[in-house]
Amino acid sequence: MKLHHRALPIGRALAFAFAVSSFCGTAQAMEDKLVIVTSFPEDLTGPFQAAFQEKHPATQVEILNKKTSAGVKYIQETAANNTTDLFWVSAPDAFTLLKGKGLLEPYAPNSEGIPDMIGSFPINDPDGYFFGFAASGYGIMYNTRYMKAKKLPLPKEWDDLKGAVYFGHVGMSAPSRSGTTHLTVEAILQGEGWDKGWASLKEMAGNFSTVTERSFGVPDGVNSGEFGIGIVIDFFGFSSKASGFPVEFVYPTITALVPANVGIVKNAPHPEAAAAFIDFLLSDAGQKILFDPKIQRLPVKPAIYAEAPEGLPNPFEDNSIGAAVHFDSELSEGRYNVVNSLFDQLITFRIGELRAATQAIHEATEALAKRPDPKAQALLDEARQRVAAVPVSEAEANDPAFAAVFEKKRKKATDEVPQRQAEVEQLWDAFARDNYAQAEELARQAIRLVR
Repeated sequence: MKLHHRALPIGRALAFAFAVSSFCGTAQAMEDKLVIVTSFPEDLTGPFQAAFQEKHPATQVEILNKKTSAGVKYIQETAANNTTDLFWVSAPDAFTLLKGKGLLEPYAPNSEGIPDMIGSFPINDPDGYFFGFAASGYGIMYNTRYMKAKKLPLPKEWDDLKGAVYFGHVGMSAPSRSGTTHLTVEAILQGEGWDKGWASLKEMAGNFSTVTERSFGVPDGVNSGEFGIGIVIDFFGFSSKASGFPVEFVYPTITALVPANVGIVKNAPHPEAAAAFIDFLLSDAGQKILFDPKIQRLPVKPAIYAEAPEGLPNPFEDNSIGAAVHFDSELSEGRYNVVNSLFDQLITFRIGELRAATQAIHEATEALAKRPDPKAQALLDEARQRVAAVPVSEAEANDPAFAAVFEKKRKKATDEVPQRQAEVEQLWDAFARDNYAQAEELARQAIRLVR
């Protein structure tokens, strides 16, 4: 067996070797059950489940489908009497969190031909606690028929989505409800920097038609033509196109290419079956399942791309995908709840006010293009600054003591949360409401000066 990661410190290596022997020993027969907690849809889990059970007919696979954050919470809450064998989701920061809390077991997969890196990101945890089985990037999906009917230019970069021409045509899910969307937001924040990244997110959000509750609501909206453009993880675009929808997907320059992972949960009740499932995911047969038209994920084995369907990118040959962002999963995990809460307070729960301010700014920009005026331009510049402003610095967001304030995730604005969290979020909400109202008024003043 071969591990594709750097050497371990001696003490950790001894513990690792002990864990490997417990999982890989031939004395134990494979158990008759395997329990997997996953955020993946049935379109992905179904083919893998069927293929694994065909290979191991005596082992029944039970899938517990939970959103990433709910899955992490479930594993934490059931740790004392664990019934879960595998955790299987996209977000690497979720595994970093579980590893840090001692809730994963190390393992040495029986696989060959997997490099250390994909883009700028390690495929496997360096200490052997979780493993990449597929890779994904984040970008822009659009409906070609919609774009043609509305006479919209085809977007390629995040900056394109800030344009007035896209007002009301863009959809995105909330990162507090989707682990993959959280990674998209983090990729922008890490790629552009905290202040500029939030300014970009809010400029784009001002053009939103909707903020969906689940990540799959975005590709569904684009596929149906409810709106023309969606900010999504790549496989939503690839699988929709492979299924016959008139859609395309592009990677902006600022994106992250990160592995989707699998790891064995601490005290797994069926460790042999868990190990076998990981080995299957990383086998040639398992990797080829990723080419299923309903899945369309990027394998972590370069050799498998020789059989890839037409149009699916090969990140081992196209080094431009994700090259601009060296994604830090530990940073993302540490401020996970802060970023999600801030997005909700600034965007999700104030999308109406943000849209109104953005529309006024678009109108003022158009008016000033026809009739320049220094006083009106100063008002418009201030309006843009009001929208771009962020009520918390990056240093504060990265402070573990401050991050600890955000104990509970909101599903809606009216949900009850701990008092200190509620106080901070109320301040952020007031900040957003006041700034957007002032931005709209400033932009309206600018319009009145030139008309």
